[in-house]
Amino acid sequence: MTVTIHHNPGCSNSHRALEIIRALGIEPVIVEYLKTPLSKAELAALVKKLDVPLRHIVRTKEAVYAELKLADAGDDAVLDAVAAHPILLNRPIVVTPKGARLCRPPELVRDLL
Repeated sequence: MTVTIHHNPGCSNSHRALEIIRALGIEPVIVEYLKTPLSKAELAALVKKLDVPLRHIVRTKEAVYAELKLADAGDDAVLDAVAAHPILLNRPIVVTPKGARLCRPPELVRDLL
């Protein structure tokens, strides 16, 4: 089974989800999205897999969210902003053959494994 985690090593929730995956004997594909940001198209595809509103995976408390006035922006502008400022992507997002999920709290990852 291929498991992919969109991971920020500085995030405790992301770190914990990764620990849970590895504790089950799975070595996931790790996408450090701050080092290798997702394109707008990749973000749109990920949102589609998640089957949630785009705003569900956006970190609205980041300063850049307010600076860019994203609260009133349309989805296209928000996707552009997240692609340009990957810190806006909420994490961890885990994708497996069973589906995709924002794993906050990290224990939600168990349902995908």
